[in-house]
Amino acid sequence: MPSNVNPTVRRRRLGQELRRLREVKGMTAEEVAERLLVSQSKISRLENGRRSISQRDVRDLCGVYEVEDRRVVESLMQMAKDSRQQGWWHAFGDIPYSVYIGLETDAASLRVYESLIVPGLLQTREYAQAAIEGMWPEATPTEIDKRIQIRIKRQDRLTDPVEPLRFWAVIDEAVLRRVVGDPQIMADQLRHLAELSQLPHVTLQVLPYTVGAHPGMYGSYTILEFQEDMDASVVYLEGITSDLYLEKAPDVQSYAVMYEHLRAKALSAEQSRAYILQAAENCGA
Repeated sequence: MPSNVNPTVRRRRLGQELRRLREVKGMTAEEVAERLLVSQSKISRLENGRRSISQRDVRDLCGVYEVEDRRVVESLMQMAKDSRQQGWWHAFGDIPYSVYIGLETDAASLRVYESLIVPGLLQTREYAQAAIEGMWPEATPTEIDKRIQIRIKRQDRLTDPVEPLRFWAVIDEAVLRRVVGDPQIMADQLRHLAELSQLPHVTLQVLPYTVGAHPGMYGSYTILEFQEDMDASVVYLEGITSDLYLEKAPDVQSYAVMYEHLRAKALSAEQSRAYILQAAENCGA
């Protein structure tokens, strides 16, 4: 698949345009569903980009919205075709968090807050394996290996020689203190963090215990931002059985403001690097 065609992002853009056409027509999702004899939830899923959309779906919706410009219809049909292509992650089979991977692959920058674990893009292979085995005790060796491979592949964004991902992470001190794997694995992981934090496009800050209560106590989250203005920022909240994506501007703004408070409370990048290296020494490995 060409690198400039991301099926997840295509679905998202197409869904936004279909929602705009519906709103211009002054119709509700329920009214559209009744006209097409489908469920309202299907219309909602098509508009939020959470499910694939066929060219037939586009044709039917354009008919309901009375889109007369053939160029617009053809453009939307092409987007539907592109959205059904496969991203690199599809080679690994069914992945429950494939929507997130698609968004991450196309994102220009990520702002991450992690309260318990090293962010996936910064994990060593050994740490990733220990973390996955601990978090999914019933996973088979094949499932574990697949998750490790995907996690390592995702890290290519940080080392892209042309357009690397801009990555800012605030991590709670608990991330440094919890020994995942064994002391050697943990020490190597912490030194890896310190090394990555020196990349010009990576900023890493530690939120020490001494700051007391802080906004991040609600839980970990990621803010994804994109290069194109048409692609609004997304807040991603990971769950055990399902994930949550927040795209409404007020929601994204609330998390962005929270992130600024976390950055202000955290140690500076230089202080954080020294703190991480000291934690590595304390691992005794």
